[in-house]
This record gives sequence, structure tokens and C-alpha cells, in this order.
Amino acid sequence: MTKRPIVKILLFALLTAIALAAACSTTSEPPIGRDSAAIDVATFDFPESMVLGEIYAQALEAEGYEVERHIGLGPRELVMPILGQHHVDLVPEYVGTALHFASLGELEPSADRQRTRALLKEFLAQRDLTLLASAPGENQNGFAVTRELAERLDLDAISDLRRVDDDLVFGGPPECPQRLFCLQGLESVYNLGFERFLATDSGGPVTLSTLLAGEVDVALLFTTDPAIVRYDLVLLDDDRQLQPAENVTPVVRTELIEEHGPELAATINAVTRRLSTTQLRSLNGLLDSEATNLDSVAAGWLSRMGTG
Repeated sequence: MTKRPIVKILLFALLTAIALAAACSTTSEPPIGRDSAAIDVATFDFPESMVLGEIYAQALEAEGYEVERHIGLGPRELVMPILGQHHVDLVPEYVGTALHFASLGELEPSADRQRTRALLKEFLAQRDLTLLASAPGENQNGFAVTRELAERLDLDAISDLRRVDDDLVFGGPPECPQRLFCLQGLESVYNLGFERFLATDSGGPVTLSTLLAGEVDVALLFTTDPAIVRYDLVLLDDDRQLQPAENVTPVVRTELIEEHGPELAATINAVTRRLSTTQLRSLNGLLDSEATNLDSVAAGWLSRMGTG
């Protein structure tokens, strides 16, 4: 299948405001002169997703596959419709959020990884997408405060925020108000109503800096973020289990597996099974210390793991 240039696809997506209902459409646009031999690896626009995409890309190249990279392509609302329309081939996903997004909220993910994975696998199979092996490691949304604020307001769990939420500023990615596992869930599951929402980034340096500077009081950080330990932040306990299982799990076009055979899946799965939560946190720490040099971080990890 020939795929359109990604830049044109992105422009089309932005101009026409792709509906979420198209998230798993199997309809492809007419081909526009593009060599379809390469495997198109795409990622979301936050560092962990980006380095995972680079790791998978390098692992595939080491086995002789031609790869085109679309690293940091955008948020899920942009990337997954493009995969669903078969314009890219592989996206490292997280099972819980992927299930909620792909099914438009019709299928409920939970903390039960096997159940969540089974629901997602069946749903995607009907749309010519294949769910490959899930990693032992997962990265959930976490809600963090500074140690000083936690001690001053006696905060241990998310539900503790209910006593003081009217006076607190919440910081998170721009899409957070529309996300069940972000601000929507904090409102519906925990009945929280913050004084103000400040749009920052997807658990990245902007979010961290605003939290440390006191510009926000509560911030969405990923649970694999090494900054939580480095800056002695308090990750509030998700005592009402808002967050589902979020094991790293690549999604690929089924046609790609059919074209290349089981060896392709084996190459990808060999990487995935080494991704523990500790390894994810380590990768994120390396990105921080090496100025987001994705190539070297990915290559070094593959070498250490014996897969590159």
C-alpha cells in the first residue's frame, strides 16, 4: 500500500479537523507517488514516546528493514487517526489510554492489564490493526505536588485535594481538559474543581518548571519521570483507581505483518519484552542528561539490552 507524504497528511488532518470517529478507519486516501517499502514509525510528542519510537526504528534497521521516522508527530488525537487510516505503520501505544481513545470511550479500560489488552486487541483487529506484545513496564498519568505543599496541606492521595482544590492551580497538556484520565477524570471520579487550569506540555520540562516555580500547584507528570525522585516531588496516590493499566504496546498495521511475516513481529517483541518500568524511567533519565539525543540514547539502550 502506497502512503501519502506525512506533511500532506498532517496538513489535511489539521485543515479538515479529523473527527475522533475516524480514529480506526480502514479507509485510505488515494496513493500519491510514494515508495511504500519503508516502515513508517510514528510517535506522540513527548520524550518517552519519542525515544521508544527511535528504539523500535533502530531495532528494525538492524534487522535490515528500511524505516522512515515520524518522531514527535503530535498528540494521540493526530497520530492515531493517521495510523487508523494506514498512513503510518507502527506506533508505540499504552494499552489503557489506547483502548479508551480507539473505542471513543465505549470500552472501559481498567487496572486489569489482561482484560484491557484483550479488549483492545479484539477492537483493533476489526480495523486491520494488530496489537503486538505488551511490555512489563507501564507509564501512567501521575499527579504530583512539591514536598513543601504536600506537608503543608497534608496531601498523600488525590482525594485529599478535595479539601483545598478551589485554591489550587492545575498544570497539564493542552488536551488535558478533554482527557478522561486527566482533568475530566479528576472532575468526575474525584469531584475536583481547581481554581484554574494552566496548559503546559505533556509531562515535560515546561510542566516540571512551572511546578517547581510555584506557577502550578498540582501537575500531571508521568509515573516514569525521573524528576519525581530527583526533585523530591510527591506523587499522589491514585486511591480511586482513575488510571488504567498503561503497559507499552506497539500497534502495527496487520498488512505489515502479512507482508513481512512473523520475523517482523519477533523483532519488535524482542524489544518490547525488555521494557520494564525501571528501564523506562532510566531511558527518561538519560534523555534529561543527554539533551534529548534520541539517537545515542536509543542505540546505547539497544546495545546494553543485547538487541542492537
